Amino acid sequence: MSTASFLDDMQCSPEVIDPPKIEGIIDVIEHVSDHIPLSPKPNVAVSSSVRELLECPVCLNAMYPPIHQCSNGHTLCSGCKPRVHNRCPTCRHELGNIRCLALEKIAASLELPCKYQSFGCVGIYPYYCKLKHESQCQYRPYSCPYAGSECTVVGDIPYLVAHLKDDHKVDMHSGSTFNHRYVKANPHEVENATWMLTVFSCFGQYFCLHFEAFQLGNAPVYIAFLRFMGDDAEAKNYSYSLEVGGNGRKMIWQGVPRSIRDSHRKVRDSFDGLIIQRSMALFFSGGDRKELKLRVTGRIWKEQ
Repeated sequence: MSTASFLDDMQCSPEVIDPPKIEGIIDVIEHVSDHIPLSPKPNVAVSSSVRELLECPVCLNAMYPPIHQCSNGHTLCSGCKPRVHNRCPTCRHELGNIRCLALEKIAASLELPCKYQSFGCVGIYPYYCKLKHESQCQYRPYSCPYAGSECTVVGDIPYLVAHLKDDHKVDMHSGSTFNHRYVKANPHEVENATWMLTVFSCFGQYFCLHFEAFQLGNAPVYIAFLRFMGDDAEAKNYSYSLEVGGNGRKMIWQGVPRSIRDSHRKVRDSFDGLIIQRSMALFFSGGDRKELKLRVTGRIWKEQ
């Protein structure tokens, strides 16, 4: 049975309680080692020692079934077993196909807090459900939405807003309407490098307006789209429109902002925004068509 199917079969409903209780862990350990007297220790210490037992010595991540062991009792996770060429990383003995069922049962008795507890999650989860919960936890930190570099900063929304302003020097605006002008001296050079990011504050939320040039097949195009600084469920409470035009013509786009849980590249590559062919963008710009001068206007509103 794969790890994913094993986890899906477990009961994964969270229980919110005050301090994590692990009396069940102590009972399991006593059954496994009845002859070893256990001196009374705080619950936190017992939980920490058990969690160390469940840490793979190779990747240092928590282990999930099947947990493998060598003939000397050293354990490692199933993902790392092929990496060590079936040799125990601790004693170098051959691993074989021995399962550490005792450790798997101990793990099944654990209830642990979400690793995003410091961000506000108060749930206590069974060990085998904790990983699935954390991949979807509403309190998990967001990645920096800045598109101009591979920024690795993560944090909650207030932290990221300050980070965008102070570290990336992003323009910050208040209000639900905007009117931006984008100018590029040589619009024939499109190398995924013409981009801009502006942050808007309205309705007590933050929104990121992206504008950039990229290649769509062999055709260079411009795209503008809005992302919501929050989760997807809340993003769906808002809508936005974008408009660009010139020489008596205009294009209008209306959509729902995408959550910054979706990467900038994912949104761009799904074409979920106002797409302007370069020839049309130069037509809107007027003049000798050698300089890009686009004015993008728009507004954000909250759905009733």
